[in-house]
Amino acid sequence: MTSASAAMPNARRGTIPVFAAATAVTVSNIYFTQPLLEQIARSFHISAASAGLVATAGQIGYALGIVAIVPLADGAKLRRLSAVLLTVTSLALVAGAFAPSITLLSLAALILSATTVIPQVIMPTAVSMAAKGQAGRVLGAIGTALTLGALVSRSVSGVLSEVTGTWRAGFLLSAAATAALLLILPRYMPAKAAQATGETLGYRRLLRSLPALFPRYPALRISAALGGLVFAAFSGFWAVLAFHLTEQPIGLGSAAVGLFGIAAVPGALAARYSGRMADRWGPAVVNAASLTAVALALALFLLFGHSLVALLIGCNLLGYGTTSGQIANQVRVFTAGPEVRARINTLYMFSVFAGGATGTAVAGALFAAYGWSGAIGGGFGFLGLAAVVLALHTARTRRRPAVPAAVTGSVVLPGIRVTGDSAPVSATRTSGDRVGAGIGPDDASGR
Repeated sequence: MTSASAAMPNARRGTIPVFAAATAVTVSNIYFTQPLLEQIARSFHISAASAGLVATAGQIGYALGIVAIVPLADGAKLRRLSAVLLTVTSLALVAGAFAPSITLLSLAALILSATTVIPQVIMPTAVSMAAKGQAGRVLGAIGTALTLGALVSRSVSGVLSEVTGTWRAGFLLSAAATAALLLILPRYMPAKAAQATGETLGYRRLLRSLPALFPRYPALRISAALGGLVFAAFSGFWAVLAFHLTEQPIGLGSAAVGLFGIAAVPGALAARYSGRMADRWGPAVVNAASLTAVALALALFLLFGHSLVALLIGCNLLGYGTTSGQIANQVRVFTAGPEVRARINTLYMFSVFAGGATGTAVAGALFAAYGWSGAIGGGFGFLGLAAVVLALHTARTRRRPAVPAAVTGSVVLPGIRVTGDSAPVSATRTSGDRVGAGIGPDDASGR
């Protein structure tokens, strides 16, 4: 049995590669516009800040789609859901390709980003299909594909715009790639969510249940804060990089700007094993490594911003740090009950991409006012807040005393933990920040 088969023994052969490819293609729809912003600004005779509205609209649209659509993965027919989302996204990409104004282009970006949420449907679905103890490996593969899609799409769109002489070609290529998934992805999705029971919650009930999940799951709160802040720094950098590289003294073209995405691939690939690391040493350890990598990247950007070598090294550090942190955060939040897994992912990813939209907008404003150093300084601000959040969380976790079984009403047996109000679950690691299978909501403290 191959490692992929061992990770998903009951799934169709090739499911993990198909899920990873679909994740990379669909997430690229949000990011491929970023190297094109300078060309879009010239095309519509507008400022760089106005062109940046396209990227901001994409981030906002993705966050809205996560809230409005991803909860359906807890009860909807997944094959039908994926087919509808791919169809609408493809049509919106075609509309963007022929948009006559920045307003309509931003609207198309908003719509296509709201429906290109396939990765956030795939992730909880993949975890529910994974064998026991293999969720970290599965998330590592799909999470890495998520970052690769974001990075490589910038390179492809930048080169394509340079070759064709128009930014519109990127929209058409993305439409074709997304439409092609219609022939493949639905065949690998389960008919319904694996965690679905006989009762299927209606759409309104799914949405109404979201606010109560934040206070119920501390692990969600810590992961959402860390994910949103780190992604704000990540998104802000990529939002202004094209403008920085096309200005003097660097003065690169769109194709060269796009190649930075390809150059950052090794860093993203290195993060693939973060899921296994989180299972072994705990998500907090991986989060600390993530923040360190991002801090080193921002330092290189600030101190050696006109050095292409320093920028390339920094891109790899930033890609590794963002991806590894994302995987660690999702390992933490997916320890929640399977019946709410998609909704917890909804809240987590909404926080992440809301942070991305904020980071994009802040970086654009700081770049316009203070240039490259101002935009990178904004990234340090987000990263500093993330470091404070992690430090407070770590200190609180270390101070938390162990609660005796006699107090909690639980019975502890070798390998089994039975609580007074829940079914038996597999024993979990209890030290530090380590996460195991079977954590209930009251135990999901973010450790």
